Amino acid sequence: MKALIIDDEPKARKLLEVLVTENCPKINSLFQAEDLLSGVDLIKKHHPQIVFLDIEMPQHSGLEIMDFLDKEELDFEIIFTTAYSEYAIQAFELSAVDYILKPIRPSKVVDAVEKAIEHLGNSQINVKLEELKSALSHSNFKKIALPVVDGIRFVAFDDIIMMEADGMYTKISMTQEEILISKPLKHFVELLQELSIFYKPHRSYLVNLTFIKQYVKSDGGYILMDNDRSVSISKEKKGEFLSIMQSL
Repeated sequence: MKALIIDDEPKARKLLEVLVTENCPKINSLFQAEDLLSGVDLIKKHHPQIVFLDIEMPQHSGLEIMDFLDKEELDFEIIFTTAYSEYAIQAFELSAVDYILKPIRPSKVVDAVEKAIEHLGNSQINVKLEELKSALSHSNFKKIALPVVDGIRFVAFDDIIMMEADGMYTKISMTQEEILISKPLKHFVELLQELSIFYKPHRSYLVNLTFIKQYVKSDGGYILMDNDRSVSISKEKKGEFLSIMQSL
């Protein structure tokens, strides 16, 4: 398997080369480029399966890679190497884009490479990069990437009514349909915890507050959503939830 490192810092390239060589035996050819355009030339020449891509580089940002490649040439996985802020990391997460935070640790390299290998051939990298660029250019995020059978589906927050735990899966109810995603509810709770419209009233549910139809006091108290689904409220969350409702 071939991989390419695109980073303007020689020390960063050398460190990543050592970490990949020592910890990722599936990668047997590793190329390097000091800027985006040199990296694009190497992509066209060697056709790597994985590209480690720095974002902040002189002349051209790593996010501009799509501007220099045709859609059919985007047949590899990108792992961004970045020192970005927590705000930007949320954009990576919501766009389902792989990344490694600097300073780089061996375990993170291994995890990112294994994840990239799993996604090869089914990553929709061009779609994910467009969503990432959009998310990074706005102060508020509008969509979340959901892994579906044939790739990645981007769903607007405003279309999500609620999420319900179903073992290691999550049932997502939207305005027009309902889908089952192969991620536990905990994944989405952690991903959306900074967004004020989502609230977890119970260990099995995450709801969009804008779709709450009614709070019903009977039977210990529960939430009725716009899709007529009932959502339980845990005892320890009841006071908090009522306070939130009063502030809306």
